[in-house]
Amino acid sequence: MKTAVEIKDLTKRYGDLTALDSISLTVNEGELFGIIGPDGAGKSTLYQILATLLNPNAGSASIFGLDTVKDYRTLRRMIGYMPEKFSLYQDLTVQENLRFFASLFGVSVKDNFNLIAPVFGQLEKFPNRKAGALSGGMKQKLALSCALIHRPSILLLDEPTTGVDAVSRSEFWDILHSLKESRMTILVSTSYMDEATLCDRIAMIDKGHILKTGRPDDLISSIGKNLWQSSAKEMFALLEEYRKMPEVIDCYTFGAYLHIVADDNFNSRIVKDKLSQTFKDFELSKATGTIEDLFIKLSRENHNVL
Repeated sequence: MKTAVEIKDLTKRYGDLTALDSISLTVNEGELFGIIGPDGAGKSTLYQILATLLNPNAGSASIFGLDTVKDYRTLRRMIGYMPEKFSLYQDLTVQENLRFFASLFGVSVKDNFNLIAPVFGQLEKFPNRKAGALSGGMKQKLALSCALIHRPSILLLDEPTTGVDAVSRSEFWDILHSLKESRMTILVSTSYMDEATLCDRIAMIDKGHILKTGRPDDLISSIGKNLWQSSAKEMFALLEEYRKMPEVIDCYTFGAYLHIVADDNFNSRIVKDKLSQTFKDFELSKATGTIEDLFIKLSRENHNVL
């Protein structure tokens, strides 16, 4: 399988702040690869380096064997880049933005319209509407259309679903999967942990460090068997009670429940008998692990190492 992106010991610093700390990873050609992490993890810095907009302080990054520093002129014609912040011309219309970005790459809208047609379909109804007047979901589709209009070899999408409604998020991922069928290599970053399962492989990043890389299902299965969920009327007191138990490795809020990471000495029957006498509406059951559970675990382990 051909390597599309290769990153080796990549480091980027802003003064005393290290945004990326000697990270390494590879992305295969035709892969839908996710960069998963919270705000401030280093995702946008990584994307700006891959898009040839920033130079690293150390290490290297290459796309299809071309170095992002030495070969930036060639790479810029091969890359479709959609930054986190909407960066199209807000006072230009939908059609004017599309024509402008096509002209930058020496193509016409007609040349590659078949590629953007699934994305651009809804926007065709509003060709003369200014970009600044579009909804969040429509802005997202216009930005993606402009990033695709020159038929790039690789698509870099930096938090494309941030701030849009759930329906638009779902539609966007449907579009990405249709693009993947054309063998386009796609890198998408997100802080939404649930979107990790929509990728072929992911890299989990936090505070400039790659925590783990792999297929979502494989990563989830690595969480282990001793994961429990619990709830009661007095949730904070219940949280404190679990954290006092020597057999509890970690306990944290997870939606309407607490998630408990325990060792092999955790006896659910004894815990139920004890806590149900103290807490009203007490519940305790096995939990199914998620990417978010794994991220919390790895992030805390990484923090302890640092």
